[in-house]
Amino acid sequence: MKKKVLIFIITYYSSYKLKEVFNLIPFKKLKNYKIKVLISDDKSKDDTMEYATKICNNNKANVAIKQNFKRLNYGGNIKSCLDYAQKKNYQYAVMLHGDAQYSPKYIPTLIKKIIDLKCVAVYGSRMKIKKNALKGRMPIYKFIGNIFLTFIFNKIYFTNFSDCHSGYWVYDLRYINKNIYKNLTNTLNFDNQLRIKLVKNHLKINEIAIKTIYKDENKSFQLIYAFKFLFETIFKRFN
Repeated sequence: MKKKVLIFIITYYSSYKLKEVFNLIPFKKLKNYKIKVLISDDKSKDDTMEYATKICNNNKANVAIKQNFKRLNYGGNIKSCLDYAQKKNYQYAVMLHGDAQYSPKYIPTLIKKIIDLKCVAVYGSRMKIKKNALKGRMPIYKFIGNIFLTFIFNKIYFTNFSDCHSGYWVYDLRYINKNIYKNLTNTLNFDNQLRIKLVKNHLKINEIAIKTIYKDENKSFQLIYAFKFLFETIFKRFN
């Protein structure tokens, strides 16, 4: 029997990039799985939902859309998608971002890895092959910051991750259930809090190497994220 996999795309002012993300999903390479795509928009006020609706209308058999009635923020939107996956009895869930920063071409590799290695989660690492991060135009301040903050995480938790800041994940829903994620933050730091919780519960996370493309970013926003990451990484080690 084919394993049920939900690919959920979280969007917030994604607009035309959503179409690009969807079109790059390698459905032919996923034919051995029962695939459903959920587009989950966090109350965008641009034309994101117009693109989502067109995608859904053209792919009614394997696409669903939802728009949050109020802003749930990054982590809250992820939680709502995981709730959907649990309710619909999916076995695995893959998270994609609607801004096209992470290529969907890695989805088959992510799924194969989580099944073969029997781990609870696998993420795409931009830093496993560091030169690829620079080739993908990762800003130098973010490149150095990623190395530093990931080093701190590994030292504190005795782990060996290469990229503690990726937002490209596949989850085994037998383990990533509501008891695991319901009390985690609704903010951008959701991924870090989930990583910490899985590590502290001795649940295995693995990674694959990916390439990524960077465009304009808000440096002050990234600085706030970095401070929060550092604080909670240290604080939650002892709580």
